[in-house]
Amino acid sequence: MTLLDVVAARPDEVALDDLTRTRTWAELLDRATRLGHVLRSHFGLAAGEHCAMVMGNRVELVELVTAATLSGTWITPANWHLTAEELAFIFEDSAARVLFVDPVYEDVAREAAARTGASLPVVVVGPELEVLIEAASPEPLPLDAPAGGNMFYTSGTTGRPKGVKRAGGGSVIGQLGALAAAGPVLGLDGGGPHLVTGPLYHAAPVGFAVMDLHNGAPMVIMPRWDPAQALTLITQRRIRNTHLVPTMFVRLLRLPEAERAAFDPSSLHTVLHGAAPISPSTKREMIAWWGASMVEYWGASEGGVVTLIHADEWTAHPGSVGRAVRTYEVFAADDDGVALPAGETGTLWCRNLLTEAAFAYHNDDAKTAAAFLDARTYTIGDIGWVDEDGYVFLADRASNMIISGGVNIYPAEIEQALLDHPAVSDVAVFGIPDEEWGEQVKAAVELVDGWTPSDTLAEELRSYARTRLAGYKVPRSIDFEAELPRHPTGKLYTRLLKQRYWGDRSRVI
Repeated sequence: MTLLDVVAARPDEVALDDLTRTRTWAELLDRATRLGHVLRSHFGLAAGEHCAMVMGNRVELVELVTAATLSGTWITPANWHLTAEELAFIFEDSAARVLFVDPVYEDVAREAAARTGASLPVVVVGPELEVLIEAASPEPLPLDAPAGGNMFYTSGTTGRPKGVKRAGGGSVIGQLGALAAAGPVLGLDGGGPHLVTGPLYHAAPVGFAVMDLHNGAPMVIMPRWDPAQALTLITQRRIRNTHLVPTMFVRLLRLPEAERAAFDPSSLHTVLHGAAPISPSTKREMIAWWGASMVEYWGASEGGVVTLIHADEWTAHPGSVGRAVRTYEVFAADDDGVALPAGETGTLWCRNLLTEAAFAYHNDDAKTAAAFLDARTYTIGDIGWVDEDGYVFLADRASNMIISGGVNIYPAEIEQALLDHPAVSDVAVFGIPDEEWGEQVKAAVELVDGWTPSDTLAEELRSYARTRLAGYKVPRSIDFEAELPRHPTGKLYTRLLKQRYWGDRSRVI
């Protein structure tokens, strides 16, 4: 089955609903086809070229993602929290030829487009986009042509984000089939509505929702996360599948007891969750409330989902992120890439058992090469171990990435911003435990001689960072240190700072 089969069988049923606008299956395919012609004919994008969008959770985002697949072009959904400077880098690095913008984010997007120094066309969703769609050809795009896809940006230890581009080159019809085939492995079987709870510029919410959509699941899109509204939608729309992050579970569990008790989770089949650490107590409460629908995964934009663990398995193996799906093998290895015995901690490697693990970091051959042990085996930098039964446990991330509320935050970028302040001599940024968010951003600062630690200075540094970074990257708190622990070679021992907050926890992420 492909999206084309779903459209043929149910053309007039609703496929997309963002609680303001709806699209039937026939409208989705027609508009995505026309948008594909807009990309190829109106803006002249050749197969393999790039566009970008700054878009909230609305039906047009899904239409553009589908249009990219059908037209052989690549689209980057940019994080609308980013500053104009941060967005401009993404537009330049991706070589975007056209930018689609939600009216809500038009000002920052236009400023970012201007900063690129290129003549980057900006199309605002609304009347401007509708004129282009109406004028475009409705003729089907060739199914045997190369398919397009999404290129999401994920930050690296250098502080600059990198585009992750998974294998392309297959045909459009092949890609449509692959999207549908990937869903049932994860429990996304198209058997009922799929609720989008998170921002669609993230790979997980849009990726899982699109898989389910291609299996025939109508997509119900929440514009913003609201725990009470989520329960109402699950009940009223009889939601079957969804994806959440642990922060959302915390918010749901904080709802009034009467509201929680009145909720009926019986329609839920698969509630995927990952992207951040989850406390065992939160996980147990959610399993007690929502039952067997809870399914945790581990993976990344680079290779997709690698491990899964269902509720009953997790209860027997608490703390695990599951066992490898049938197409993968996971093992821990030492610094030389030699596999370690069960239970020993090392770098976690993912081996694709069927084909080459084909992904690349856009414009960064060195980073791409460093991620691979061989053509089938790659790492996303996680540290952990695999027990005798094949269950994977995470211990740390080699890159010291912070995951707060399911969002990846990288310390180097924040450290660089703070180092530009005249009071800062040295700085270390890391994550500390947060029951609601999984982690929160902490900065440890060594001051220049003549500056005195104070709450006022800490707030000044946070305000300074806020002018240079997206709000979610700004440290929640700042400690002042007489001297940061550095090796004579210059390496910062962040772990020594983190130990004060993580203590003897087995999972330090």
